[in-house]
Amino acid sequence: MEALLNKYEEEEEEYEEDCPGCKVEQLKRADTSVPIKPVFFISIVTLCASLPISSLFPFLYFMVRDFHIAEREEDISYYAGYVGSSFMLGRALTSILWGVIADRYGRKPVVVIGTITVVIFNALFGLSTNFWMAIITRFLIGSLCGIIGTMRAYASEICRKEYHALGISAVSTSWGIGLVIGPAIGGYLAQPAEKYPSIFSKESFFGRFPYFLPCLMISVFALAATVMSFWLPETLHKHNKIKRDKNNFDESARGTPDESNGSNVSQNMNHSERRAPGSQKSLLKNWPLVSSIIVYCIFQLHDIAYLEIFSLWAVSPRTLGGLSFTTADVGQVLAITGLGLLLFQLLVYPLVERITGPVMISRIGAVLSIPLLASYPYLALLTGFGLSIALNCASMLKNILSVSITTGLLLMQNRAVSQEQRGAANGISMSSMSLFKTIGPAAGGSLLSWSQRRQDADILPGDQLVFFVLNVIELLGLLLTFRPFLKEPEDSDISKSKDDSLDQENGIQERLVITELP
Repeated sequence: MEALLNKYEEEEEEYEEDCPGCKVEQLKRADTSVPIKPVFFISIVTLCASLPISSLFPFLYFMVRDFHIAEREEDISYYAGYVGSSFMLGRALTSILWGVIADRYGRKPVVVIGTITVVIFNALFGLSTNFWMAIITRFLIGSLCGIIGTMRAYASEICRKEYHALGISAVSTSWGIGLVIGPAIGGYLAQPAEKYPSIFSKESFFGRFPYFLPCLMISVFALAATVMSFWLPETLHKHNKIKRDKNNFDESARGTPDESNGSNVSQNMNHSERRAPGSQKSLLKNWPLVSSIIVYCIFQLHDIAYLEIFSLWAVSPRTLGGLSFTTADVGQVLAITGLGLLLFQLLVYPLVERITGPVMISRIGAVLSIPLLASYPYLALLTGFGLSIALNCASMLKNILSVSITTGLLLMQNRAVSQEQRGAANGISMSSMSLFKTIGPAAGGSLLSWSQRRQDADILPGDQLVFFVLNVIELLGLLLTFRPFLKEPEDSDISKSKDDSLDQENGIQERLVITELP
């Protein structure tokens, strides 16, 4: 026990006074309680980044219609898909760059720039008067907002090891809630002159720009998140390498000239190796990381295509196989979905993840999603209260399963790399995922547009084709979660990674049971 305490004191001396990351580690060692404040900050910033992605889904169909670019009603979904894809294209091109910036200059600058981007360009998107202005503003939001990948790394660094699942779950939960609350904002606030004529006249500013109000509300929220982000503690370690190497040499010189000296030199060499940047090991050769990113991209392709298709399908006329919903109807469904998702992720998911593990919970979510999606075409046969109940239940369950899959794979990605690599690893993950998500909305919109022109087909008529294709993608993702493709980080690798990042993640008590950690 005394030797253990001595080792603990040595580790304490390794902290550098001017290093912001070391200050965070000291706070984590001293405070073992649930990190409520950091998790709250993570949730707000992540929500700020996710709201612009999905807020346009309820009104995008009508926005593109008002641009008068589509020659036929069936072609509106085709053009709407490209507006949705422009955001993901911008993010695919810059995610790795933002990851590198986060690793070199810190997480906080990336967060501040991202929130300011949402404030400016999301408001400009609401003022779009033509198709290309909408495309450009969405592209700029995607390319200049690098928050999501950075917040994944930040969530692992600001929380102690035992609260990693809570931190990552906060990112996924806020992301998932944003993807459902965003459409609720867009659904209720778009076209305010038509919905609330007693408040907004058609000659007013919001009457001339019917899609500006929801974008303005999100920009105001992003402004509040920008102010809050200035209080985020930086977690990146910024050490004086020359001073550290000199201290290591002095410590080794104080040892005895024989075995103890060799032991000290070996320990200091090992410590230097632990402190060496993780970039020395290529991330692309880390198969547990690469395989989890590939599987994650498949499921994200499915999720973004589903969100695009669901919103366009719901507002499409019944003659084309849709539900003839208004923007407010879609917003209400997705708001109820968001509430159920929030309760599940906060109260149920951490417990289920500890019991089943991240991979198994992803598999269960994929298996249950397939029959659920197969039932969607038959929802159009319902009307009135029965349709409302069935659609709300289906939407809530589908999003719960999707976020469960995402959270499990994110946990695998963060466990597969050390702290020094997390920003770059999440940048690669975000860039790859964004590339797949660039395909999703455009392909989903085109697929829906084509299916609406084949209502009388003998095989998979109308929207049955759309949900069949979504199920094929979900099945592919499910198959890839098994060996030999998906490889979980081995216990030895995880233990080594945790030893390597001991000062970043664990307290002395956790090191005693490191071999028992999953």
